[in-house]
Amino acid sequence: MKKIVLAILVLSLSVFAGQINIAVAANVSYAIDDLIKEFNKTNPDTQVLVTLGSTGKLTAQIKNGAPYNILMGANMKYPQALFDEQIAITKPVIYAQGSLAILSNSKKYFEKGIALTDEASIKKIAIANPKTAPYGKAAVEAMKNGGVLAKVENKFVYAESISQTVTYALTAADLGFIAKSSLYSPKMAMYKKGINWVDVDSKLYTPINQGIVIIKNAQDNQEVRAFYDFILGEKAKAIFTDFGYLVP
Repeated sequence: MKKIVLAILVLSLSVFAGQINIAVAANVSYAIDDLIKEFNKTNPDTQVLVTLGSTGKLTAQIKNGAPYNILMGANMKYPQALFDEQIAITKPVIYAQGSLAILSNSKKYFEKGIALTDEASIKKIAIANPKTAPYGKAAVEAMKNGGVLAKVENKFVYAESISQTVTYALTAADLGFIAKSSLYSPKMAMYKKGINWVDVDSKLYTPINQGIVIIKNAQDNQEVRAFYDFILGEKAKAIFTDFGYLVP
């Protein structure tokens, strides 16, 4: 009888132990490790596999059958599209709200704000591709509303994701429009506010609401649901706040 009970227990545990696949917007790359570590404190047998990229490209992959169970997008547009097409089974919910910063590898006169982009000394400006990356779209909107877009558009160096934009801002451009969350990575501690970076005035762009959805292939997957609930919970909110996000 004890062997039977033990076998049933092992079988029941195995139902909940496995892998889940999540597609994650590149701007969350700096926080995702901490999020998974916190999740695994209560779900130690769940392996979370992460694919990072621009939300537009990740969404296209999902539509083409990529086996992701969750999309953590950089905006609400793409998660909403998946829900509208009945590829996602949950309505998009905001898990965090991102913000923009301007970053440079060298000291700049950041008190000029977004007008700095029009300086003659600024030859190249790194931004994420606005066609696929919401932070790139927000950067273009900020420059347009700041009255500099037409004058600086020819300086743009396009990156495929917001994480690649950070690299370009520090190596291939004079400055770049990045996700503020990237500045909270330990690797970025050497870059100081007012010297290497500054916030972009939030009045210049639409708030970057970031949405999460569960994909149809995970409809009955309790581990996926557990991770989804965790991302919307208080412990995850605390981590997002630590990485410079606003949380709902």
